[in-house]
Amino acid sequence: MTTAPSWERGLPRPAAPLWLLLPSLILLPLALWLPGLAHGGGWELIGQFALAALQPSLDPVVLEAVLRGLGLTLGIALLGWAASLVLGLVLGVASARVVWHAVCGVRWPALLIRRLLAIPRAIHELLWGLLLLQLIGMDPAVAVAAIALPFGALVARVVSDQLDNLPQQGLEALRSGGAGPWAALLTALGPALLPQLLSYGGYRFECALRSATLLGVFGLGGLGTELRLTLQSLAFRELWSGLWVLLLAMLLLEALVSALRRRWAMPLRFAAAPAAVGRQGREVLLAVLLLLPLMVVVAWLLQVHPADLLHWQGLPPMGTADWPGVTNLPWPRLIAGTVMLTVLAAALAVGCAPLLLLLVQPWPMARLAVQGLWALGRLWPPPLTALLLLFVLEPGVLTGALALGFHNLGILGRLLLEATANADAGPQQALEAGGCGPRLALLYGRFSGLARSYLAYGAYRADVILRESVVVGLVGASGLGSQLLEALSGFAWDQLAALLLAYVLLTLLGEDLSDRARQRLLGPASPADPSAAAPA
Repeated sequence: MTTAPSWERGLPRPAAPLWLLLPSLILLPLALWLPGLAHGGGWELIGQFALAALQPSLDPVVLEAVLRGLGLTLGIALLGWAASLVLGLVLGVASARVVWHAVCGVRWPALLIRRLLAIPRAIHELLWGLLLLQLIGMDPAVAVAAIALPFGALVARVVSDQLDNLPQQGLEALRSGGAGPWAALLTALGPALLPQLLSYGGYRFECALRSATLLGVFGLGGLGTELRLTLQSLAFRELWSGLWVLLLAMLLLEALVSALRRRWAMPLRFAAAPAAVGRQGREVLLAVLLLLPLMVVVAWLLQVHPADLLHWQGLPPMGTADWPGVTNLPWPRLIAGTVMLTVLAAALAVGCAPLLLLLVQPWPMARLAVQGLWALGRLWPPPLTALLLLFVLEPGVLTGALALGFHNLGILGRLLLEATANADAGPQQALEAGGCGPRLALLYGRFSGLARSYLAYGAYRADVILRESVVVGLVGASGLGSQLLEALSGFAWDQLAALLLAYVLLTLLGEDLSDRARQRLLGPASPADPSAAAPA
């Protein structure tokens, strides 16, 4: 029996856990690239910023402004989140193929609605906020709508995918027994959809808080505005007062959401316990009933009136469109800059999370420090990180990529920590008992089983980063985002329309590639947004 040569057998492939570390190879070219972009003028300011973390301002005036800004940010996040859930649930049902087939016997309207919903989903909430700000003016309802519109389209996509992927045998049995289409849909699919919707809804609330902070950075009110003003005035002690308060609020929110998700979003645990299922349903209903008056009070306090969105202010006169000027924009450079920014940030975020966990594995205190750094990354808006990096780096693609990479590293790091904690500890303990070091035991013992799901979530985050690339256009990161913000500030509506179209097409292409990557990793029934089925 002869053995085929190595070239005929194919090249050796890395083991599954090593795929987690492949994106971190981006650190090698970055190590050569960074020194050429650095300048020495701002290291002293970076030192002052770091020391101020230990001495935040306790001035009552500062704390009052911080708490007032935090209250506004939390209120906007709550209202935008609630509106997005209602909007997403309605549109998700309307775009589900199984619903149209049960009610009308056709499926094509669902596909049409999905295609239309791709447009608001592809436009980042920051762009929605800035566009509505031009149309309506400074109004709290603008920030709420800026969160609700894209988030509602995202929730709709997840709801429709979950409905279409649920088992259909119960629905078919009820329809065969003579039940009406809506009664059959509610009975067969409603109980199975509710836990997933609750889990995903909790995750979207955390995202809404981060988005409300980001909108504040760009002048739409709240704590983000306070953070940007203190950073620009180099008032680092006041800046850290806001950061510590925001960090505390975000950690409390994450703990509350995680506790509720564990309590409500696990239907399999109660499959054989109808009493427990009934108690779970009563608790959810009570929580909804308590949220309704709370949202009314918050809307009254913030003076959010949905009718204000219908009153558009006068716009600057629109000149004749300069389409030759639009076509002469440096489109290849703009698109290449956006793609490069996305790839760099995604590789940094996806690769550095497992790498850092492996490096600090033997030292519990270092592990806690990394977790604290990731928590700061989650709450620190990328534009502020980019402004801080400008103290020591020149503006450009790399500065924006580092800012976005740090923010998404905090999100991916938390996901990986939770997934690692919930994974089976047996293989890791067996490797350690056999004399394997703690790093290799973690890599091959736990990361091996998490590789596919983690990389699938990384593909989803790459899609999110592509949308987020617009937020670092403020600091000169070359790409569509920088040019789009420039066109918006000058209300060059011809350029604005063309750039928005290019951004939508590019994000939809990225979304399609991300979906294909996740389906290859997890199978054809993988959710549109892995955070709907994974801890985030």
